[in-house]
Amino acid sequence: MKKWIVEMSEEARKQFIEIKDRRIQSQLYKRMVQLEYEPEKQGKALTKELKGHRRVRAAGQRYRIIYKVEEDRIVVTIVYLGRRKEGDKDDVYEAMKQLIRTDRLRQQNQDS
Repeated sequence: MKKWIVEMSEEARKQFIEIKDRRIQSQLYKRMVQLEYEPEKQGKALTKELKGHRRVRAAGQRYRIIYKVEEDRIVVTIVYLGRRKEGDKDDVYEAMKQLIRTDRLRQQNQDS
């Protein structure tokens, strides 16, 4: 079984540091380490705007770790992490969608 390299995006690293509860940080970290083995079989594939990403639950099911598997590099990139708050603008999925939209706009502006 091959071991994958797990990296954190700058955004995910910032979110991780902002969590003040060390127990939750520890639980999230342990869950991220588990992605070193068979990340493509863990969690759930996301759809629509988040297609190409996967998510796993962590810290008592309240948190989500959103990641991308890059098979050609054998790298798992933790793209975003946060709390699941369905219907709230601070929900991890809503925040991730907003980040993707912002990145697309930034890319379009660089291309023009």
